[in-house]
Amino acid sequence: MEFYGIYTPVITPYFDDHSINEDGYAAMIEHLIAAGVHGIIIAGTTGEYYAQTTAERERLLALGSEIIDGRVSVIGGTGAMRTEDSIHFAKVAKSVGVDALLVATPPYAVPTGRENALHALAVERAVDLPCMLYNYPGRMAAEMDEDFLDRVGQSSNFIAIKESSGDINRVHMLARRYPHIALSCGMDDQALEFFAWGAQSWVCAASNFAPEAHIALWQACAVEGDFATGRRIMTAMLPLMQVLEQGGKFVQAVKYGCTRLGLPAGGPRLPLRPLDKDEKRDLDQVIDRMDATIRQILAEKEASRPAPKSHRQAQEEQNV
Repeated sequence: MEFYGIYTPVITPYFDDHSINEDGYAAMIEHLIAAGVHGIIIAGTTGEYYAQTTAERERLLALGSEIIDGRVSVIGGTGAMRTEDSIHFAKVAKSVGVDALLVATPPYAVPTGRENALHALAVERAVDLPCMLYNYPGRMAAEMDEDFLDRVGQSSNFIAIKESSGDINRVHMLARRYPHIALSCGMDDQALEFFAWGAQSWVCAASNFAPEAHIALWQACAVEGDFATGRRIMTAMLPLMQVLEQGGKFVQAVKYGCTRLGLPAGGPRLPLRPLDKDEKRDLDQVIDRMDATIRQILAEKEASRPAPKSHRQAQEEQNV
């Protein structure tokens, strides 16, 4: 498997009583597939796996895989505090037919590089599936350091890393020292830099409600190598990224963004609380401005493309 394109950690819609809205979950998945994302991550952080029971996580993995039915790649999240639990979720994910696993650092435990590597290797060996590593020290309190990378890099199943440290020096280090572990952008406001250093995929929570914008940036940079257009799109997206990353209400904002589209997202589970009216108004303005600007950029780019040659012109050029 190759990680290529936009991968969305799908939200989990809830009813007002915080029970899972399975029809809403199906609607979210259909929305993402129709928008053209390349893969869907089930039980990612944005899916609020940490606030769900084991039975709920098992159900979402099975239901999501059934709905997707091979139309795009499915990545199953294995995040848990105990290695035994991560192995359990990996086995469940394999049993329902996922294409790959997302393997994170166990939170709160603060393992050493060696301990963290042994955890990841235990998960991988239990199921023998392709894995995307997830380095997010800001949330997990431990980093996938070079000792970790040297150890897990010996397994061919660890094929990519979602780098969410925010440290651009790690992007340089990963690209130069570990080219066999593909870079995946996990820090939205550094997407341009990730693509410049060879990343071919982007795991982006905001693609739940703005898939077209994220696909446009990926297409310009990773596919076409058009970084001039990429910089313009990134400039339009940065205000949204700043609101999401610095507002302290990431999941809440993503869910509200989905609600704006008429998707049945619901609010977050406790202890998180929905956005207030002022936060919603601010996000509305940022999203509307971003959407309008990117539409203009793409329209200008399309207008500047040379007109396709007629059959007669092509024939004449061939005869010259």
